[in-house]
Amino acid sequence: EVQLQASGGGLVQAGGSLRLSCAASGFSFDDYSIAWFRQAPGKEREGVSCIKGSDGTADYANSVKGRFTISKDNAKGTVYLQMNSLKPEDTAVYYCAAAAGVGGWGRHNYDYWGQGTQVTVSS
Repeated sequence: EVQLQASGGGLVQAGGSLRLSCAASGFSFDDYSIAWFRQAPGKEREGVSCIKGSDGTADYANSVKGRFTISKDNAKGTVYLQMNSLKPEDTAVYYCAAAAGVGGWGRHNYDYWGQGTQVTVSS
């Protein structure tokens, strides 16, 4: 059974940090690209960061560049999203997703989705 378990969300003040984790099982994790998406109330789900399974290349949305860092631990089957200098506009439910191919920013490229973890940044 394929599982993606997102965790690490919470309430933090602006300027603070959180580290999200996405624990994966049930598929060839090493070969998959993993992404973090987020969805704020009333808004479309948007890509935040992704990391390619083929070579570990990471990419970030402009809104989080320089503040967020994605990493992939194949031995643990886990992807992390370190979020620093958080802003109120980062408040959203964060989802991790896995793609057999390149992944990128298209939601439809992703085969598996986790359940989401809430991140709330207070001003």
